[in-house]
Amino acid sequence: MTDAVIKDLVIDATDGATLAAFWSAALGLRSRPAGDSAADFVLEDDVPERTVWINQVPEPRTVKQRVHLDLHATVDELRALGATADAQQESWTVMRDPEGGELCAFPRQAATAGRYRLYALVVDAADPAAVSAWWAERFGLEAKRYSDRPWYRLEPGDGLPWLMLFIPVPEPKTVKNRIHWDVWGETGRLLDAGATLLAARQDSPDPGVFWDVLADPEGNEFCVFRPEQPLPE
Repeated sequence: MTDAVIKDLVIDATDGATLAAFWSAALGLRSRPAGDSAADFVLEDDVPERTVWINQVPEPRTVKQRVHLDLHATVDELRALGATADAQQESWTVMRDPEGGELCAFPRQAATAGRYRLYALVVDAADPAAVSAWWAERFGLEAKRYSDRPWYRLEPGDGLPWLMLFIPVPEPKTVKNRIHWDVWGETGRLLDAGATLLAARQDSPDPGVFWDVLADPEGNEFCVFRPEQPLPE
């Protein structure tokens, strides 16, 4: 049974236009204003699940992001777009976008990846085994542990368009994630499975809000949109 299917990603920004320009080029997506807003943008191509919303928010980034994106890209490519290099790792480089948000550049397949460059969605976790298993069950997938490190992964499947990694960190979650994912699903089923309701659509003063905001067992925010068609079994 599948409880959720990825709908899109959302990135908070203090300057929506700047981050939209950076991430559209970095991910290989087209950018356009989101509705009547001059500050919010939507990045997209012909695959709906690749959609990324850039939402302008008043609060700046203050701590290391617990959710970040890995890209098939070289350091030079991302520097040319406005990113800065932070730390060299074994086969990737930790970088920062124009607002200081972390991302990682994986150059090995940069030349062959094609226009769309998202490699993985990475989630810091206090208990990566537990939270990866929770999301694996929601998507109807299997969480797998890497043989050489305590990282867990969900490989792309029917409900997940890209690799999803869960990596252990010592520090607790303290602020709202600046990157989150939206899903198609039924709020009641997700609550029954252990999610927490943060904001219900019917309680919002904005009539344009037609989603519920939930948190997974580690407090990671995600939004739930009621599917037009039944989810796959």
